[in-house]
Amino acid sequence: MEGRAQRNIPALLEEAAARFPQRKAYEDETCSMTFSEVRRLAASIGTGIAALENPGRPVAVFMEKSVWMAVSLLGVSCGGCIYCPVDVAMPEARMDRILSVLEPAAVLTSGSMGARAREACGDCPVLLVEDLAARPADEALLASLRARIKSSDPLYILFTSGSTGMPKGVVGTHQTVLNNLEWLASRFDLGPDDVLGNQAPLHFVVADHDLYCPLKFGCSSFFIPAGYFSFPAKLIPLLNQHRVTTVFWVPFALGTIASLRALDEILPEFLRYVFFVGEVMPVRQLNYWRAHVPSAHYINLYGSTEMYMCCYYEVDREYAETDTLPIGGPCGGTGILVLDEMDREILPGMEETGELCIRGFAVGPGYYRDPEQTARKFIQNPLEPAAREMIYRTGDLVRYGNDGLLEFCGRADHQIKHLGYRIELGEIEAAAGKVPGISSCACVYDQKKQRILFFYDGTETDRKTISSSLSQQLPRYMLPSRYVYLDPLPRNASGKIDRKFLQEQYEKNIKSC
Repeated sequence: MEGRAQRNIPALLEEAAARFPQRKAYEDETCSMTFSEVRRLAASIGTGIAALENPGRPVAVFMEKSVWMAVSLLGVSCGGCIYCPVDVAMPEARMDRILSVLEPAAVLTSGSMGARAREACGDCPVLLVEDLAARPADEALLASLRARIKSSDPLYILFTSGSTGMPKGVVGTHQTVLNNLEWLASRFDLGPDDVLGNQAPLHFVVADHDLYCPLKFGCSSFFIPAGYFSFPAKLIPLLNQHRVTTVFWVPFALGTIASLRALDEILPEFLRYVFFVGEVMPVRQLNYWRAHVPSAHYINLYGSTEMYMCCYYEVDREYAETDTLPIGGPCGGTGILVLDEMDREILPGMEETGELCIRGFAVGPGYYRDPEQTARKFIQNPLEPAAREMIYRTGDLVRYGNDGLLEFCGRADHQIKHLGYRIELGEIEAAAGKVPGISSCACVYDQKKQRILFFYDGTETDRKTISSSLSQQLPRYMLPSRYVYLDPLPRNASGKIDRKFLQEQYEKNIKSC
């Protein structure tokens, strides 16, 4: 039974609870909830959120990944506010920078994390989800809020790495999520019998599929604890135990299983769909999966926090390890442009590389409280000067293959995809500028081995000292794998650090400290 198209997430939740009241919606290792339970608790949380003194400001959700966190995010939306999931493991300095941009109306957390939340969030009001969930819902108020939320209204803010050292808050709308769900419904046969095995943390845009697909399809999501992904021998039986049929995982998670050859011992028995997104999927590892689980469909999704998912390619033939896996063509409701350096369009059949630009429903409003960055990346379509149409400049370089499908060629700047996260190498460099003795530094990325390389000059400092300082400012996934001392760092004719030379020297086996 198909539901009608909805114009906001709270309305989609209402419909899901009416269609699938007793079906399981979300589950983790300690808790599971049906759609009716999720709806009831989200309504109570939403009623408390709607009572905030500053309802126009976002609400930070400071919780570990769990069923209760999923319900909390939905509750903030039901309360008419914008939610911002916060990584509870990030260093205090980065947390401070994010909260200084966000200026939340409140921080929503659980009782077990209340003390940490109060310490991290200073004077900001801290609300406990257990307290809000225990209160009665104001159904008339919630119905009024649902009626006022437009599809173009902000739904969430997700923070990504920023090249200046200040993380950027990307605003996502109800429309962006709903459009993606409609596209999934038109292309794939997800339904109430499916179970999604969640891998990504809920502050990562990939996890939106695990949060919202249940509301659209009546399926359920199982939130897999992060520790299992380091032990595939335990992970695969867990997938079978929960009858997981669909995964939206970063290639690193799939690659770990392939590298350890875990599928030689045990297979995921119920897997139908393998969506991979966030970085380039190595063909060798994809071929391992396809050889061991040939009945599954493998779909390469392309997107970013700013544009959600905008391109896809369902793998439909064999690829040699030396081949390039396409990112394909546009998802429904999304348009693509490939522009050269003069903003002229590159079309299929033209053997040129250009910057991928996105138009249509996938384009969001921009960066929260950052008009300068927004104006730089979200621009008027240069091919449509007569009418207002905003496009997003991805900074990704692509070209059309002989089959007319898009192929990813790299980044136009120093932004990388690493372990499923998008990282501005400049943020690492900005943090390293605070380490005593370092005069200048540069990061480059070893794509083949998926390692961040850190080069510096000034006073030679041992790796442990630099790493310790960086770990107080950056998440673990942003920490370099190699530290190389070069005094002075090489520079090009314009005086800038010559990153190409550094990359070449590393490949010639520069010895790291």
